[in-house]
This record gives sequence, structure tokens and C-alpha cells, in this order.
Amino acid sequence: MLRKTLAITALAMTVAIPAHVMASELRVGFTLDALTLDPANHRKRETETIIRNIYDGLLTRDAKMKVVSELAESWTQVDPLTYDFKIRKGVTFHDGSAMTADDIVFTFERLTKDGAMGGQTSPRKDLVGPVKAISKVDDQTVRFTLSEPWPILPAMLPVQEVVSKAFTEKVGSQGLATQTNGTGPFKLVEWRKGDSIILQRYDGYYGGATDIPPVGKACVDRAIFKIIPENASRVAALLAGEVDIINELPPYDMKKVEASANTKVMKVNGTRTFFVALNNTKKPFDDVRVRKAANMAVNKALIIEKVLLGTAEPLNGVMSPDAFGYNPNLPAYPFDPEGAKKLLTEAGYPNGVDVTLDTEGAFKEMVEAVAAMLTKANIRAKVNVVEGSTLRAKWLPTSEKTGDMYFTSWGNGSLDPADIFVPTLRTGDRGNSAFYSNKEVDALLDAANVELDQTKRADLYKKAQVIVNKDAPWMFLWLPQDIYGVSKRVSGWEPSADSRINLHDACVK
Repeated sequence: MLRKTLAITALAMTVAIPAHVMASELRVGFTLDALTLDPANHRKRETETIIRNIYDGLLTRDAKMKVVSELAESWTQVDPLTYDFKIRKGVTFHDGSAMTADDIVFTFERLTKDGAMGGQTSPRKDLVGPVKAISKVDDQTVRFTLSEPWPILPAMLPVQEVVSKAFTEKVGSQGLATQTNGTGPFKLVEWRKGDSIILQRYDGYYGGATDIPPVGKACVDRAIFKIIPENASRVAALLAGEVDIINELPPYDMKKVEASANTKVMKVNGTRTFFVALNNTKKPFDDVRVRKAANMAVNKALIIEKVLLGTAEPLNGVMSPDAFGYNPNLPAYPFDPEGAKKLLTEAGYPNGVDVTLDTEGAFKEMVEAVAAMLTKANIRAKVNVVEGSTLRAKWLPTSEKTGDMYFTSWGNGSLDPADIFVPTLRTGDRGNSAFYSNKEVDALLDAANVELDQTKRADLYKKAQVIVNKDAPWMFLWLPQDIYGVSKRVSGWEPSADSRINLHDACVK
């Protein structure tokens, strides 16, 4: 009991603020807890959001998604296979030790080498693509060597954070899951799993990206991510003043938040494409006419208006209108249930088809609306609600391919086709849940992946989008906006399209 009391006292001392200073505390009502605090051991945006307030990366993005220097002072592409990063001086980890080029090399070797995490390979390895070697040129320069040209390397680095070599070797990969020693604006005070993550301003912070003012220490003394998965509870906490920012504000609650004198709604175009993957390898969706019929059966505009309350952009392909290489000239499939029935008849299904539409519980209402429209066009869809991890396993490209339809999405935080088009539609790639295969599309994607001329590269992607639009491996749906509820006492913060909640510049009255 004495040891416990002393530990609690010590914790209190670490976050104590002098009596003459009014502590500022910003609270975020957040949908999901972190899976881990190890930057190299997850593939979850919510986990990334929390970690990115504790750790910084070589590069980062501003709120408009422009890539800028962070721990790197600058970078240079030496040749198609070589990038040099000049490391910023004066950066320290939260334990006060200096960040060096050796920490950068260690971080990326841990990401790219098989078994480098205590025998485990980082699940983020493919996010650094063909990086084959990281080396220290001198004390201020780190070199990345690629096995093939990869023009999006800078665009992918903002989602990789730098860890301390000494600290990681001390605590091991297992320890890094719950203990932190970052270079970011906040340091960890306590992680109450399932409840909250409490952060304290790091007063030794070097200031952050010089291209994102203001440069300096975080504005608030403490930041707390309060885990509130239920939408109603999260909104209620905002309206009661218990939290200052909430993510994933449901569209139907926007009026409620706007009606309050103390809160407001903030929105930004997201980067997550929603679609229904159609099993291209089995009947009835092995026939392109049935796939086109499915696209013609759904009134996307009506769902966006009535269910999403206008907070989404209809899509005719895989990519966001804000993405590099987006083709704005793709034809839209018209809402035409009778035309859909005719296509079904041409495909040999005059009496329609019976199919199962898989989804996670969070999307049940929306998917039921989609299923009802499909059914009116003789694609009789039964909604099957399944836990997320089970569904993802069922629809892996290496699975037995037993499903019919899968309501899902794919994020594209880099706003580059290589981060969404390739994994979801290249033959056999990791996110190809439609099991789609087209050799011409594969060839275009492979060529674009190594093309350094950005005009030519964009043209390759535009051609691939035309083919995919015609093949209709998915039901093309929409790109939702990210919607936040924000207290009016918050200033200096704006949402970012990559879903990151960057609290460095956020202030509270």
C-alpha cells in the first residue's frame, strides 16, 4: 500500500502545475482506444492519431495535406533510387537525450527488415515500399536507397514516426507497446486502457515543422484522449462541456451541435473511399452485366442526401477528387432499376438473383438502404452483419472467396493512387477484396509506380480508371467528409483530411 501511495504521489508530481498558473487542458472525445503505442506495430488511423501527438516523423503534412519537413530540415532526391534527408539539429526525445541520425536509421530498419521487432516484422513494412537500405551519410544526413523508383516516398513518410534507438533497445518491442519516448509536442503521462490517454506538454519540444506556424511548444498544458465509442455519448459529452473536440460526429447530430451556443461543426473532405466489393470470381458477379446492374440499382444521390445529409461526394471510381491523377471524366452509372433488370435478363437472370451483402454493425442502417434499392432491381440482397476482423479475413485475396458482396472502404491518406488503387485493384494485392484481375490495369499501375514524370504518371492512372469504371468490379459509392464537433473555447485547430487530430497548435480559452 505504501509503494502504491508513493507511486500515485510521484505521478501527481509529474503533472503538477504551480498554483499561480491556470492549467489549460484540452479533451478529445475519441471513438477508439489505441491498439498500441509502438509506431511500427499497427495499421489503424485512430492509433496513428494518438501516436502522432507523442512522436514526430521525418516529414509531416499541414492541414491542406501538403508534405513539409518536420524532423528532417530538408530532403533531396539524388537520383531515381536515392533520397537524402538532412536532420534537424537540437531535437531531443522526451527523456532529454538528443535525436541523431542513428535513431533515424534504426527506426526505418525496424520498419523494413524482417523480424526486426523482436522476431516480428512490422505490419507497416509495405508502407515504405521498395526502401531497401537506410544509411547514415554523416551526423546530419540519412540516405534512403530504393530497389526501384518510387516517386511517392515523401508522401508516405508523414505516417512513420521516429523512435529512440537506445530506449527501444532498453525496453524492447514489448515495452514500446505501452511506454513512449518520442520527439513530439506531448509526452505520455498515463494510458488507462479503454478509458483515456493522458498527455502532458513536452517543454523541451524543438517547435515542430517550420512551415506550419506557430512554431514552438504546444499551446495547452495537457491533452486527454477520452475514449467514447458510442456516438450519442460522445455528442452528449461535447454538449455538456466534458470534452472539447469529438471525431466522427454523425451527420444527423450536426444540427444539435450547431444549435448550441457553445459548440460548432467543422468538416473536411476525407480520404476514405466507400464501395461495395463484388466477388468477381463467382456467380452472379463474375458477369460484368450483373456488376453494372448493381451500380445502376442504387440511388447514391438519395442516400447521400437523406442518410449522409449531404456530407459526401459521389464517386464513379476508386479515387478522391482531391487525389493526384484523379480522372474527372469517368461516366456515372445512372440510377435506373429497370435498366438494371434488363441487364440481369441479358446475363441469364430474368428472375433476378439472391445475394448476401456483408457489413460491419456500424454501417447497418446505411447498408440496409443500399440492400432495399438492390432488391427493387431484382438483386435481392440480404444484409449480413459480421464483426470487422472476421469480415476482413473472409474477404482477403488469399481467402476461399465465398462471399457475394462486401460494403467496405479504403483510406488514402497520401492522396496518391499508389496508396489505394494498387492495393485494392491490382491482381492479388493485399486489399483486393473484389478479387478483380485485369492485366491491362496491372500493367498501367506497375508502370505508374516507377514513372518519375508526374504528367505521364497521372495519365497512366487516368487510363486505368477508365478501364475499372467500365469493368465495375465494385459498386462505386462515395467519399464522406470527416465531421467534428468542436467547443467554441477551442482555437488554433482545424481538421485535416488524413483524419489526424494534431493538438500541437490547439488552444483553449
